[in-house]
This record gives sequence, C-alpha cells and structure tokens, in this order.
Amino acid sequence: MMNYIWVGLVVIALLAGVFTGTIGDVQQAVFDWANEAVSIVIGLVGTMVFFTGLMRVAEEAGLTKKLGKALAPLMKRLFPEVPSDHPAMSSMVMNIAANILGLGNAATPFGLKAMVDLQKLNKTKNIATNSMVMFLGINTSSVTLIPTTVIALRTAAKSSNPAEMVGPIILATIISTATAIITCKLFEKTNRYKWENVIARAKEDGSYEPNEDYVPWEESQLSSN
Repeated sequence: MMNYIWVGLVVIALLAGVFTGTIGDVQQAVFDWANEAVSIVIGLVGTMVFFTGLMRVAEEAGLTKKLGKALAPLMKRLFPEVPSDHPAMSSMVMNIAANILGLGNAATPFGLKAMVDLQKLNKTKNIATNSMVMFLGINTSSVTLIPTTVIALRTAAKSSNPAEMVGPIILATIISTATAIITCKLFEKTNRYKWENVIARAKEDGSYEPNEDYVPWEESQLSSN
C-alpha cells in the first residue's frame, strides 16, 4: 500500500509541475532533497549507533525482562482470554517492553511472534480475536518512553536540545495508548462487535472459516505432559 501512496505522490507532483509550468522547479527539488536526505542519514548514523548500543546494553543487562515482569499483572487484565503461561503472553510482554525502551528492532520480531501465538488461540481463521485487536491497538498507539529515533533525527538536524520533546511524547503516548485500550474495551462489549455476535454473523453469511491449528491451551498442555 505504501508503494502505491509514494508513487501516487510522485505522479501528482509531476503532473502539477507540468500543468503549472514549474516542472523545472520540481526536478531541482528532487535533486536538492535527495542530497539533503543523504546528509540526514549520514548524520543519524552516530546517534543511532549510540542509542542502539545503549538499549542493547539495557536488554543484555535484563532490564527488558524486568520491565516485562512488572507489566505482567497489567497484561493479565488487558488480555484476560490469554492464559498467563501461554507463549503469546510472554511475546506480547517482551514486545511492549522493548517498545517502551525504544528497542524497535527487537520489538518487531516479538510482535510478529505474539500474533502467531495468538492465532493458535483463535477458533477462526480469518476473524481477529479481542486479544489480537487489543494488541494491535496498543502497538499502533506507539508505546514509547524513550524516543530514540526522534532524538536522533533532531540531533542530525542540529537541534540545540534534541531531547526536549521527551515530556510531550510521553504525554502523547499515554493519551494515545489509553484511548486505544478504552476504545477496544468499549467496542468489544457492544452488540455489534462482541466476539460471539461477530462469529454468529460470519456463520450466517458463510464467511466463517475454522482455524485448523486451534487447540485449547489446557489440552495442549495435557498432551505435552
């Protein structure tokens, strides 16, 4: 989808330049900002290496795991359908903990694994569960307390105080995350979006597909033992 959006923006810019007689300015802007992009990227290298290394040290020191343990009680309330000892719970905890610490590269594989694990608890093949929607909502709301990338960008842009926006970002992430959680909880309790009602409508219109890989966690535990 993003590829189509970028191509669309380029085409619109070219057409606007042709119809307004400023195609020369458009071409010049392309080359000028291409050079500017390279300068920004080079300027980011040092800062990103420093923060990535710092966050890696925090991860190796066990800070991410400790934060994960601190989040566990909250996670049980946010995801009551997920057993506390299920792999999905630990993957989600590690994903959110990594995001909070600004470990975007570490958070991504945890997030993907969490969705795979959550699907194993899903009775359907093509309908997201409440837990999957909640997890996606929290990730989309951008849970970040240490905005490493933004600080690096501001440093590359020669900001006099690159970290001055940490406070507003923390406030913004609290508001966005709270909004995502409240919205998910409200919608999952309405008649239209209740899990049981969504499944019933899917069965009525023939779009329901059972998940062949679904196994109740209790049964899988018994079989493994």
